[in-house]
Amino acid sequence: MYKVISKEKEQSFTSLALAMEYAKSINEFVTIKSADFEMVGMFGVDSVVDGKCPDGVAYTWNKASRIGATRRR
Repeated sequence: MYKVISKEKEQSFTSLALAMEYAKSINEFVTIKSADFEMVGMFGVDSVVDGKCPDGVAYTWNKASRIGATRRR
């Protein structure tokens, strides 16, 4: 059993796939709980197009600038 917990309600699903689809459809920060694990986040936000996230915010994270940053200081 998987529970999707949002700000306003809690709903149960029989599979993780169904729980994740529901979490994507409500488009808000949720917690998905099962007996074995717990996940949190906004599901479905997984692409950057033309330097912008799906909500229009500029994507600025750059791994290359962080590698070795502590050594350069």
